[in-house]
Amino acid sequence: MTSVFHKQVVFLALNTFYEMMILQINEDHPAPCTLHPDRFMPHSPIKILLVEDDELFRLGLRMRLQQEIGLEIIAESEDGETAIELIKQHPLDIVLLDAGLPGIGGIEACRQIKQQSPQLPVLILTSHSQKNLITRLIQAGAQGYCMKGIAAEKLVLALRSVATGASWWDETATEEIRSSFISHVSGSQLENISHTAHPLTQREQEVLSLLAKGKTNQEIATTLYITPGTVRVHVHTILHKLEVSDRTQAVIVALQKQLIKHNSLDKDS
Repeated sequence: MTSVFHKQVVFLALNTFYEMMILQINEDHPAPCTLHPDRFMPHSPIKILLVEDDELFRLGLRMRLQQEIGLEIIAESEDGETAIELIKQHPLDIVLLDAGLPGIGGIEACRQIKQQSPQLPVLILTSHSQKNLITRLIQAGAQGYCMKGIAAEKLVLALRSVATGASWWDETATEEIRSSFISHVSGSQLENISHTAHPLTQREQEVLSLLAKGKTNQEIATTLYITPGTVRVHVHTILHKLEVSDRTQAVIVALQKQLIKHNSLDKDS
């Protein structure tokens, strides 16, 4: 059945990654993200700025999201310039932003929003997930993206997740994050790591390399013959040492600082 929610088809890249993402959010941040029926039900609603130029689509989004307990559309905009001004006027928890806005465009709007309010999460809505778009979204500071054909329940989950500090990247984006940095660094450079200035222990490097492959805590534990609890401790330490809040950012920083080797990102056969 066709609807203003673009048939609400399930976001293809979130099939298995969806369950893995929830597990990883819980394992990396056990205190605020324990798996509980009320896990995403804050005492005060999540305040959302909705930025979408398609009036009919924006109306459908607003009507659907307002049905959810704990979500509140504080303001709406049809262009990036107005959205940037609205951020100055309203206390917000997250911005849901269309990538294809008129005027300055969604990506530039995202960049300016993050410059103005670095701690305000931005979740992008897009009609496609081409690699060059993903790279631009990462550079602009977005916390993730959802396809406009995503099922309503998963969009709600993405909003709640990103609002609590998680990232929402699918496997395509995760692969692009790795390859975009690897392409700028030669293999010989990656091999020449300065161990004296290395902030991570050998075990933490092993854990981080497996994180870069998209492994869950349980899979890392099995590979390294340690307990999942020990993996959680290592992941927490890695995030603390690299001064990041989630696994995706940890991999990006590790590649930038050459903390993991190129061959460590090769997929398992």
